Amino acid sequence: MKKKYYSWEECINLREVKSLRKMNHPNIVKLKEVVRENDILYFVFEYMECNLYQLMKDRAKRFSESEVRNWCFQVFQGLAYIHRRGYFHRDLKPENLLASQDIIKIADFGLAREINAQPPYTEYVSTRWYRAPEILLQSPIYGPAVDMWAMGAIMAELFSLRPLFPGSSEADEIYKICSVIGTPSKREWAQGLQLASAINYQFPQIAGVDLALLIPSASEDAVSLITSLCSWDPCNRPTAVDALQHPYFQSCFYVPPSLRTKTAVAKTPPPAVMRGSLEQKYDKWSFGSSPNPKPSSFSTVKSQVPVNTVTHVTGVQRRLDMNYQEPMRNDKSMKDSVNQQPKYRPPVRNVPMVGSGVTTRAISDAAEKLANVSIGSGRGPTKQPVFKPMKAGGWHGQQDLFHGRSQEFLPGRSYSRKVAG
Repeated sequence: MKKKYYSWEECINLREVKSLRKMNHPNIVKLKEVVRENDILYFVFEYMECNLYQLMKDRAKRFSESEVRNWCFQVFQGLAYIHRRGYFHRDLKPENLLASQDIIKIADFGLAREINAQPPYTEYVSTRWYRAPEILLQSPIYGPAVDMWAMGAIMAELFSLRPLFPGSSEADEIYKICSVIGTPSKREWAQGLQLASAINYQFPQIAGVDLALLIPSASEDAVSLITSLCSWDPCNRPTAVDALQHPYFQSCFYVPPSLRTKTAVAKTPPPAVMRGSLEQKYDKWSFGSSPNPKPSSFSTVKSQVPVNTVTHVTGVQRRLDMNYQEPMRNDKSMKDSVNQQPKYRPPVRNVPMVGSGVTTRAISDAAEKLANVSIGSGRGPTKQPVFKPMKAGGWHGQQDLFHGRSQEFLPGRSYSRKVAG
């Protein structure tokens, strides 16, 4: 982190730490460790190969429809989980979507906000090209719908390999949006016209264009979904769960939370192409002394910093157990399985076997050997996995992999011929 942190309490109260500690999902990047040393704060995340922007920037050939569908399906599942947990991201862009082969994960929760937080919210969030119109018009109240707008812009960019709304300023951004989807009418977005009037802004009168002409490689269902995601009125945008049930994802495997049962998940395996993308049973994270950390509340500082998870060694403070919350039933079932293990009882020695001509000497010797074998309780030390070393400098000397694109046009990346709208 760029700034210095002079107390551990300040570190664990960071919005990014608090939000990531509450989330455990296959399509959300995992925060594995938080380290504070010499007033400098470090976050250790799981390793991902690159981000979506890096995949797009030097690519000559467009992505296939199946690739775009697979990635977007996973992102919407991650968003559905985030929104269900009471947060919205507020900074979705290709740089914050990390990819490793066909797996994609949402990262960078520095601007994440709780849905039930008290407004007003800041109007300067997210990269301008993916910023929802209500934020551009300085609305003090907004919600998860801003993430859905960003996903509409990202989907279109995945198809065309160029940004859909590449504005050079807030006013130019609104102009670019109007150039694509048309000027909003009072019937379409009355509240938006009120927001514009409050800041003395007048929408340019533009008819807009057909999205299918801007992204010809997209299917009809894909254009339909992008159009609904990029609606002026936030109330008209689908939720993440609604998006997952759109016809565009009909070939993908998804079970809504209300219908999600153990039997349904067990009887309906996912297609191989979508492996890792659905909300599967989460891996247990255990970095502390306890093999099964119990879910804890994060409302107070004391609950956020259990005594057994903070170690002080030569001025270094580490959180070894990120305490990912898991359903209580998983914890209970594991305990029950441990308690139900039958204890070993050696067979009784020198008991004659009725109806057999075998002597009992061999049985007695075997019983004596088995009686001397120590049977553990199943809670002994487990062998830690050995991780392969990661290669350094894999991105041709680029210093900061996650440095977001500038608010203005990037040097060396020309959009004069490729920009949509």
